[in-house]
Amino acid sequence: MAVDTARDGAGDGGEHEQAVPLQKSASTGSTSGTARAAGDGGDGPSGGAGGSGTGDLSRGASRGRLFGRSASGRHSTSCTCGDCPVGARNGHRRAVEDFRRRRAELAAGEGLPAALAHSPGASRQWVSDELTRAARTVAERAREEGAMRMAALWRHTLTTTWTAVGVLLVAQLLTALSAGWTVARTAALIAAVLGAGLVSLAARLHRSRGGALAPLIGEDNRLSTSRTVAGTWIVLAVYDVLVLALELAGRSGQAERRDLIEGLELSRGAGLLTVLALSCAIAVYVRRTVTVRVQHQRLQKVRADRPRAADILTDDAGRGSFCDVQYVLVSAVAVVFAAVRLARQPDQLPDLPWGLALLVVVSAATYLTGKYAEGGRPVVLSVVRAREIGDLHAPIRTGDDIEIRGAGFVPPGAGEPDRLSRMVVRVGAVHVPVPLIPSGGGFANPADATLTVPVPVEVEPGRVEVQVVTAAGVETNRYPIDVAD
Repeated sequence: MAVDTARDGAGDGGEHEQAVPLQKSASTGSTSGTARAAGDGGDGPSGGAGGSGTGDLSRGASRGRLFGRSASGRHSTSCTCGDCPVGARNGHRRAVEDFRRRRAELAAGEGLPAALAHSPGASRQWVSDELTRAARTVAERAREEGAMRMAALWRHTLTTTWTAVGVLLVAQLLTALSAGWTVARTAALIAAVLGAGLVSLAARLHRSRGGALAPLIGEDNRLSTSRTVAGTWIVLAVYDVLVLALELAGRSGQAERRDLIEGLELSRGAGLLTVLALSCAIAVYVRRTVTVRVQHQRLQKVRADRPRAADILTDDAGRGSFCDVQYVLVSAVAVVFAAVRLARQPDQLPDLPWGLALLVVVSAATYLTGKYAEGGRPVVLSVVRAREIGDLHAPIRTGDDIEIRGAGFVPPGAGEPDRLSRMVVRVGAVHVPVPLIPSGGGFANPADATLTVPVPVEVEPGRVEVQVVTAAGVETNRYPIDVAD
């Protein structure tokens, strides 16, 4: 575990330096001094056994400061306990800050043991191990924050759902001032309440998986664009049918009931049904395509810490995706148009024009083509001996550094230090972890197109094969090299 230097002067009144774990340096502070303060509170006149409760209160306050809580038991804004969303978020933020500070120090050559200064290879390996341990701490805190956010997400979905119901109620009341209250307005409100109730029940049952958003989260723990678009069309269609059913139950005239039933005919809702069927088919096909390509190592997928709203507009690396953005925008416009038609004619399915439906079809085809074309298997193009300035030309021998050149070594979403440290190069029968080399605000090694690793001494001279294993578990092609004796 990476270490950092912290000041602790609360114990004996003097300042001294102690090596503390990286994840503890920002969260716990001075533990010895706090514990001593708690003990002193019980030795005083009011803190002994059988005395008043002042000593217990002081000990409780000290324990609260130790774990980031106030004396009343509530979590403070500086809490890093990991048992609440605030504490998990603060703990992750402080772990990231500690890691960045440690990386900057090591990149500047500070904090290296004097015994390793004479060996560049040993010092590089020590730096890589220190950063790897620190990166694992950051990853643990990130997972804690993701779990806390997922546990709290279902409450946000409930708030959003019932807020939408309230907005619909206000809109119905305002429009009823001029047009009057109708059976259709009552049916729309009842349908909204019933739908919100079903969403609330689903959110409660799936509260550990994001509440009502659980069906929209993919296997990589990201919000799926295709599922979100298909889910939006499904919600609109189900709400429309529910409104028509409630209107049918509230009508007494036979002619009015006949008109409502005719509103469900295929000729009036053909455009909506076409778009709905297409979006659902694309959601299923995309999942199947991604699964097959991952299994055949033609696509690299790295699991995210938690789903984010931006996932529906970006790729796995967080960059804006043209295919996703255009599919979401076109579908959103079509949904808004269908919702307006439903508000204007609540007695039938929204009549989606074929021109708008064709626009959605073209957008969906573009999205599907982009999904099928993305990714690719990583490849090793060449392996050369890494030569420092001033070194003589020589063949590759054990102990030398080799530079592996290719493409796709860092899959999208695997740019975090913890995932970079999982990369391995197989040299013959020996697995060599790729060292983390800090450089400014990032890493000089590994990179997406180049990797630098030492040839281990366990490798026998002769013809050996080099192969890269990425953080996603995908293996590259085998590239032969000659190791001289």
